[in-house]
Order: sequence, then structure tokens, then C-alpha cells
Amino acid sequence: MRSVIFLLLCCNLLIPAHSASSGWQTAKHLQAELVSDYRQVTAGQQLQLALHFVPDPHWHTYWQNPGDSGLATSLSWQLPEGVTVGEIQWPTPQAIPIPPLMNYGFAGATVLLSDLSIAPDYAAGSINIQLQADWLVCEEVCIPAEAQFSLTLPVGDKAIAASEYAALFQQARQQLPQPLYASGRFDTSGGAFSATIELPQPLEINAFFVAAPELVDHAGAQQISLQGNQLLLQQPLNTYFSGVASQIELVLVTAKAAYTVQLQQAGPAAEILVTQGQQSDTALWLVLLMAAGGGLILNLMPCVFPVLSLKALSIAANSSKQAQQRRDALVYSAGVVLSFVALALLLILLRAAGEAVGWGFQLQNPYLVALLVYLLFALGLSLSGVVQFGLGLMNTGGGLTAAKGGKGSFFTGVLAVVVASPCTAPFMGSALGYAVSQSAPVALLVFAALGLGMALPFLLLAFVPGFAGLLPKPGAWMDTLKQWLAYPLYLSAVWLLWVYGRQAGVDAQALLLIGVVCIAAACWLWGRRQLAQAGTVSVALALLLLLLALALPYLAPSPQPRQALGPSHDNAQLSQAWSAAKLQQLRQQGKPVLVNMTADWCITCLVNERVALNTESSKAALALYDVTYLKGDWTLRDAAITEYLRLYQRDGVPLYVLYWPGQPPQVLPQILTPDTLQQTLQQLSRQP
Repeated sequence: MRSVIFLLLCCNLLIPAHSASSGWQTAKHLQAELVSDYRQVTAGQQLQLALHFVPDPHWHTYWQNPGDSGLATSLSWQLPEGVTVGEIQWPTPQAIPIPPLMNYGFAGATVLLSDLSIAPDYAAGSINIQLQADWLVCEEVCIPAEAQFSLTLPVGDKAIAASEYAALFQQARQQLPQPLYASGRFDTSGGAFSATIELPQPLEINAFFVAAPELVDHAGAQQISLQGNQLLLQQPLNTYFSGVASQIELVLVTAKAAYTVQLQQAGPAAEILVTQGQQSDTALWLVLLMAAGGGLILNLMPCVFPVLSLKALSIAANSSKQAQQRRDALVYSAGVVLSFVALALLLILLRAAGEAVGWGFQLQNPYLVALLVYLLFALGLSLSGVVQFGLGLMNTGGGLTAAKGGKGSFFTGVLAVVVASPCTAPFMGSALGYAVSQSAPVALLVFAALGLGMALPFLLLAFVPGFAGLLPKPGAWMDTLKQWLAYPLYLSAVWLLWVYGRQAGVDAQALLLIGVVCIAAACWLWGRRQLAQAGTVSVALALLLLLLALALPYLAPSPQPRQALGPSHDNAQLSQAWSAAKLQQLRQQGKPVLVNMTADWCITCLVNERVALNTESSKAALALYDVTYLKGDWTLRDAAITEYLRLYQRDGVPLYVLYWPGQPPQVLPQILTPDTLQQTLQQLSRQP
């Protein structure tokens, strides 16, 4: 008898007085227990509770964002007064592919931690913890389950750790993503989730998980790039996306660790720039080279070429005065470069003030378009001999070969930038898009390289005698050439007049035509004054006509909405109006889509549409591959299109993006050939 009693006493000594576990609850394909890291606690203490899941092999539970299907585990606590519990601390999730879906969850044993806090004035002798947990466990089939857990912890003068569970809690804490103290923003425009994060140090991110459910297309391709310490992320939006909170959590996964970061939703002026492919890794020197190349090509634009042709001939004609020739070239180059830098500063300041603007933004203002119409028309009249403008902009006959002075050369450079502003040359789009994604000094450097490229021909003419020798010798033929060069300016004015009509309507266009007549009369009167054939009255009348011309666009009716101006200038049956929602809907339906971002004032856009997009072969290709053609009109300011351009690191139009199911978006060249679209569609259709 004594031996039996002794054995029972020994057994009682082996059983702990208070257990730190609720004991195992068994459900289908999963066992679970509630565990505390302390078996005895004190008032004012904070401890951790762990819901420990052990599913059967090949079965899994789900993360807070379960992905395309599944259900996150939920916990419902019942606690005494003075005791509170925090949110679930989720471990780093795993991607669980179930083609064509993608889920986020946990395969194998999983521990969900929660912090428990006890008030300093808690007076009861114990804490009774009640928990109801609901979860979903899946393999090929999914089984919902629930269980109730009960755990009582004594409250004493001393806290006693549950040493037998120390390894479990240590492993659970190691599986938590670590906080990353970095600033980040996200945006959902353009049919995609986009984020930019300023990392404290460069990290090689392999994947990311968005905690907000129904935000991203979980099976969609993730775009991840790093520019210095700036991390850029993109993933298509979810089929059921309808909105998102202003702050979300993101988990970044590297080969060795995981980090969690909080993202704030970007405002209207935010610059969420997500590059495609190699653009994000482009070296600065190559960007500067592309900017200079784009500036060089700007010289060939029809509204720029007449002015610069005369300037080139002027520099070449002064070959006997090499010092003056070089001075004119340098001063002209300074005018070009400083004008581009000033334009860049204005662009940066407007964006800092909350404006969604990009390259060519000034032409989205109808009044500025009207002033440019007047300017080009007046310059054309000067070339035609109606009037002679000073400052070395234009001169006739022998005056063309005479010295024009530093002021004239400088303002010729300014004028060249003004008349070149509607144009986007090859290489410019990528360079300008890169510029606005960088700091202000880098952006200004890129714009300066653009100006240097535009001024390069004149620097070569002045400093490399062989180039000037290639030009024909000055003579009477120059006066005839000057008059012929007036006609590209007239045609450019007609084109901008058409743009103005598209922006402001036919009534405003008629008023602008009256203003053009006033400009013609004012120039004629001023020309007579220059020939000493008119007196003070004619000069006063010319000034009045000029003021009237300037007032007429201001008095014009407000611009009408674009949809009220009639169908687009291309085949209305070929394209549909772009919107982020429509693009998202088409991509979710698995349809191929061609997006064309254009503007009526963009010469390159209009040429591409005539040569490569609105052709019978391109229409046939779109029909053959069942491609939906979406066209975004940036003629007037449109913040949604501006944000879409930034997604592809562009700051202006044109932009052509082809979406093919199962493939990342493909950006087409800025200059399209008649076969570009057809060949690209053929290549994409052959890919698995």
C-alpha cells in the first residue's frame, strides 16, 4: 500500500501544477493547440500566445490575404476585464500555385502569434482565456473547421516561463517578416498595382506579397526592379478590385529573409514610376546619350527646320570671322540649353505643386496653342518678306550674312525650343521618362543634354571648319530659299490651328482665324513702317491689331469636353476610348489589347497613325488576332493618362503598349513602321 501511495506522489510531482497549453484539438487533416510562453504570469506583464497548427502532409492553411481562393484563419477571443490581445502576427507566406490560380498560405506546421497584455492593476488570481478559431485546410479539396480552446494562467508575484515551449516560440518569431523602416507609396491607376519604396540599403527582392485581399491579380506577373535604393514594383490589379485603404502592408522576400513595410496611397501628383524590362537598369550616361540624340533629331521637325536652316547658313556665311562665328554658336547653344533647363524647372515645380503634367504640357493649354499659331504665322510672314523681325531671328538678302549679335543668337535658341515643344523625337521618350523619376539635379542634367543635342549642329559648324565647308556658298539663292522656308511654317501654323479647334471647338477656332488676320495686318503695317512708307498712325493701328489678336483666344468659349467634339480623326470603328477600368476589364478577360497614348499636337503620333496604325494591313492584323485597340487622348490635360505614362517611365506621347495574355506588357518603338504591329503580333502569337 505504501509503495502505491509513493508511486502516485511521484507521478503528481512529474505533472506540472499549471499547463501552458490548452491541449491538442483534432479536426479533419489538422491538429491545433493554444500555447502560452509563460505558465505563470504577473500583473502588468505582456506575453505571447501561439495558435499551433500541424496539418497532415500536403495540406495547408492560409495567410491574411489567401490569394485567389481560400480563407484566412480568424480568431475570436473571450478574456477577463483588464486583459487585451493584439492582432495576429502572420509568418511570411508561401505562394501556393493551383493553376490557373495562385494562393498564399502555409504548408506544414504553422504558428500564429498574438500579444497578450495584462493591466498593472489586475487583481484576480488567474486569467481564463477562451478562443474560438475558424480556419480552412486544403489540399485538392478544402475543409472548413473550427475549434474552441481554453487556457488558464495563474497570476502570481513572479512570472514563470514555459521552457518546454521556448523553441516553438523562438522558431515562430524567426518566421515573422522583420519591419523595414522605409518610406513607400502605392498607386492603382493604369490597370495595375504599382509601388515605389525608398530602401535604407539595396536589397535583392525575389517576390512580394500584398496583404490587402482583392487588390492584385495574384497569378499575374510581378515586375521588380531596383534603381539605386529605390525599389519599383508592379502587378496587375485583381478582377474584383473595387477600392483599397489608404495604407496597406507589403511583405518583401529575399533569398535569406523577409521584411514588412507599410505603404501609403499616392496622391494625384505622386510619381509612381515602374519600368518595363531593361529601362530600369539604364545607365545615366546612356540616358544622356539618348537625350542628346533626341535633341539632335528635333532639328528636323517642320516647325523648327526653317528657323534653324537660316541660322546654320548665317554661321556658315561668317566663316571669315571665326571668333564671331564661334561666339554666335555658343550664345545660341546657351539659349537652347537654358530654355530646356527652364522648361524642366517649370515642370518640376508644377509637379511639386500637385499638377499632373509631362512633356508638351504647355500645349494642353488652348491659349498657349493660339499664341504659337500667331508666332509661327508671323515668322512665316517674315520669311516671305512682309515684315523683318530683329534680334537676329530672321533677315533677308545680304543682311542674312551680316553679324547678328549675341542677343539675336540667344533668342534664336529660345525660339527653337518654343517651336520644338510639340515634338517628341526618337530616344526622347525614354530619356525624359527616366529624368522625371530621378532627383531634380539629374532631371535638369538630362534636359540640358537634350538642349546640347539640339545645339550640336551649330557647334560643329562653328568649331569644325570642315562641316561649314559642306554648305553651299552664300548668294542671291538664299533669299529664294528663305521665302520657300516660309511654307513649312505656314503649314505648322495650320496644324496647330487644327489642334486648337480640336481643343476649344469650331467657334473658338473661327475667332482665332480672325486673330490670324489681325496678325497679318499688323505685320504688314509694321513692314511698311520699316520701309518708311507708314507713319505713327499705322504703328498705333498695328499695335491695336496685335492686342486684339491676343485678346480673341482669351475671349473664346471654354473648351468643350473631348467627347462633344465628334469622333476621333482616325477610323472611329478601329479604336475605343482608353480608360484604366476598360483596360483592366479586357486584361482580366484574357483579351489582347493595344494601347495608343497620343495627342493632336504630337507630330510623331499623327505620322505613326497615318503610316503604321490606320492602314489596311494593321486593321487586318488587329482583326486577325482579335486585338482591342484603346486610344488615350492627351491633347487636353488628363491626369489618368499622365499616371499611365509614368507606369512605363514615359513623360510624353507617343506611347504604344501591347498586352498579350500570359506575357508581360510590350512597349513598341516610338517610331513605327508599316510592319511593326503585324510582326509584333506574329511573334507574340507564336510564344507558348
